[in-house]
Amino acid sequence: MMRRRTTLLTGCTALALTFGATACGSGDPVSAGGGDKALGGQTVTVAGVWSGSEQKNFQKVLDAFAEKTGAQTRFVSTGDNVSTVVGSKIEGGNAPDVVMVPQVGVLQQFAENGWLKQLSGTTEKAVDTNFAPVWKTYGSVDGTLYGLYFKAAHKSTVWYSPDALAQAGVEPPTTYDDLLKAGHTVSDSGLAAFAVAGQDGWTLTDWFENIYLSQAGPEKYDALATHELKWTDPSVVEALTTLGKLFKDRQLLAGGQKGALNTDFPGSVEKVFGPKPEAGMVYEGDFVAGVAKDQFGKSIGKDANFFPFPAVGGGEAPVVSGGDAAVVLKDGKNSKAGMALLEYLATPEAAAVWAEAGGFLSPNKKLDLASYGDDVTRATAKSLVDAGDSVRFDMSDQAPAAFGGTKGAGEWKLLQDFLRDPSDPKATAAALEAAAAKAYKG
Repeated sequence: MMRRRTTLLTGCTALALTFGATACGSGDPVSAGGGDKALGGQTVTVAGVWSGSEQKNFQKVLDAFAEKTGAQTRFVSTGDNVSTVVGSKIEGGNAPDVVMVPQVGVLQQFAENGWLKQLSGTTEKAVDTNFAPVWKTYGSVDGTLYGLYFKAAHKSTVWYSPDALAQAGVEPPTTYDDLLKAGHTVSDSGLAAFAVAGQDGWTLTDWFENIYLSQAGPEKYDALATHELKWTDPSVVEALTTLGKLFKDRQLLAGGQKGALNTDFPGSVEKVFGPKPEAGMVYEGDFVAGVAKDQFGKSIGKDANFFPFPAVGGGEAPVVSGGDAAVVLKDGKNSKAGMALLEYLATPEAAAVWAEAGGFLSPNKKLDLASYGDDVTRATAKSLVDAGDSVRFDMSDQAPAAFGGTKGAGEWKLLQDFLRDPSDPKATAAALEAAAAKAYKG
């Protein structure tokens, strides 16, 4: 099962697996603009993993496109396993026009299957002008641009309770060693330092990736992501050793290792920002803010804030990202209108619609930061854009799903095992290499 990290099912959990119905909402999936416009009478079907508030906010973008062009739009939530659902619809002759793809590996799979249309010259020009080159690289396969990154996640943010840090007399740290020291000071004041969501293996891959990118550097990160570098490399063992300093320190983890392994992602946010706090900090992406605000009523910037994931071992502070790329399917019934939608999504105008609604970051550097609704989101977005080409896409999202995206298997399970017993980083690295070798060959 492919995982979805930046989507939180808030309120709506039903998933529609047919393209005739929406996953949630009023039951009317169609939004129409004026029929006298360029695409009047045409319908664009868009498939993606979003549901709940994310689907609702993306619909606002589609509505703006409809108003601009006269097209009708239909969004369908696929659930997490977008590749399986889209593949079955293509085989059944009912392909959507556009798919919002949440992982680089899935985009590459779609391209290798011959499912995708090359993006238009208009879109490519906008990507060259409005985005750092790294986003074009992640949207391309063999030098051909197939994917436009519309929504991004900033996964190098450590969220904290300002009250907890103030009571402990702790300032946001800038190095990993200082992070652990600050954690001990917080725990001495009565709260555990960190809530770790070990029940969800993907959060542990994110911990590893931030440490590895900062400690080993971007070149080795890229090589490990493509398995040109083996997981038995000393740099991997070193990063696991660094991560193990946190995992083996019961004073730092809310509930210790056992508690962490029984905590899922929403639960980790609750342990910091819920009614009965158990920890002062939780590491995860910018989407922590949405849970703290929507589920626990926290004011972002006042009751919940973040600091950048600190630099490790003298390296640069890491910026790890995830994101959703829009692609156009060859077999869609209206791929011409789908291509027009992507030309719109490449504009800062389209990004501003969702930015104003909240729960969104754009890698589009031409988007006015004033479009974001609060200072914390604005700072997160600025950090992502300012990182430019130093941004690295989530490593496990680049891997074959059997290694980087399957519950109870591959990297997820092995890092959970490491959290349970972090005493032998070399053995963990060897196990990771065995699993990676099998998955990349397959």
